[in-house]
Amino acid sequence: MATSLNGIAYLALATVLDSFFGVTTAVQHPVGAFLLLYALGVLAIGTRKEIHRTGLTAVIVANLLWVVLSLVVLISGVLSPTGVGAVWIVLQSLTVGGFAALQYVGLKRL
Repeated sequence: MATSLNGIAYLALATVLDSFFGVTTAVQHPVGAFLLLYALGVLAIGTRKEIHRTGLTAVIVANLLWVVLSLVVLISGVLSPTGVGAVWIVLQSLTVGGFAALQYVGLKRL
């Protein structure tokens, strides 16, 4: 749910978020589209009668990749976000990392 809402926000509110976060619409639009597609994939995996370990593992790896890449982008200064944008990137990374941790617990229970 959070992923799809972020995707929608990056697509629908990109011009507003551009000045707020300091991340251009040229970055927000593809990220928003990716997040919507990713959310659909997670939904497809998570709503199966039987969740497959491979699918769940792929989601966990993708979430961990998101965390690492977000922090690399932030530290490298590639996007030059505003202070609010930098805080948003960190908060988003922590949230996605939390999702990955919970998903890992679920994977161990399968």
